[in-house]
Amino acid sequence: MPKTVTDTAYRAWDEQWETERGRSDWTRPESEVVDTAAHLFKKGFRRALDLGCGIGRHALQLAQTGYSVCAMDMSEVGLNELRTAASARNLIIETHHASMTSLPFDDQFFDYIVSYNVFCHGDRAVVAAAISEARRVLRDGGILQSTMLSTRSTAPNRGREVAPDTFVWDDGEADHHHPHYFCDTARLNALFDGFDWLRVEDRQDVALPEYWHWHLIAERRG
Repeated sequence: MPKTVTDTAYRAWDEQWETERGRSDWTRPESEVVDTAAHLFKKGFRRALDLGCGIGRHALQLAQTGYSVCAMDMSEVGLNELRTAASARNLIIETHHASMTSLPFDDQFFDYIVSYNVFCHGDRAVVAAAISEARRVLRDGGILQSTMLSTRSTAPNRGREVAPDTFVWDDGEADHHHPHYFCDTARLNALFDGFDWLRVEDRQDVALPEYWHWHLIAERRG
């Protein structure tokens, strides 16, 4: 029996990012990423990866801060938007059309990885593979800053469970028609084995209160 494919959300993002309205909510970098990136740059961090970059809000900010930046995504539409924006700002950003479960980079290549609203897109096997790949390409002592969906969310109550702790919704945004994985503390710790927590916060989304997200900063240990 063929394996069910669950890492398909990029198809919805391809459609969303084709329009100015669809891109409008994804142009501003998260303030906590701006602050963390600046802090790490002062400490000598230089090579950064925006893993699941979308239209490039964090990749652009990282490049402006002074990092040598790689950005990857499965959405070619998003990557094209990033390339256009980078060119307009005279920024050099290396872009890759690639899956989060198979990163086209050498082991321990990056100092800092940013991955916001990315790892949750799939079932547990996909999520685990993506986090494992992030760890592989991050150097010892490097920093991963990311988010995950929390089981404190009420959104799964109106969705369909298509795999353990993995839900889709038949209404709402197109992205919601694709699988999303939710985890509690125990599952979070298991998924990020090989990292030491520097910050972990389970935070309710202000704009979408039925969603809670883990906001994470973790250090790769050897």
